[in-house]
Amino acid sequence: MTKKLKITQTKSVIDRPKTQKLTIEALGLGRPNYTTIKNDTPQIRGMINKVSHLVKFEEIEVSE
Repeated sequence: MTKKLKITQTKSVIDRPKTQKLTIEALGLGRPNYTTIKNDTPQIRGMINKVSHLVKFEEIEVSE
């Protein structure tokens, strides 16, 4: 089983710094209530940490 992260954008990126907007885009999000599933890697965790006030996430187990 591999760990994945279900990431949901909860707030808009309007009036946010450009780096936060680019991080949201790199995560595959774009508007509030968009959800994406990514592998649990240190790079993705770092991105989530940078925009933690704009997103929520949960760990999910995926059997492959």
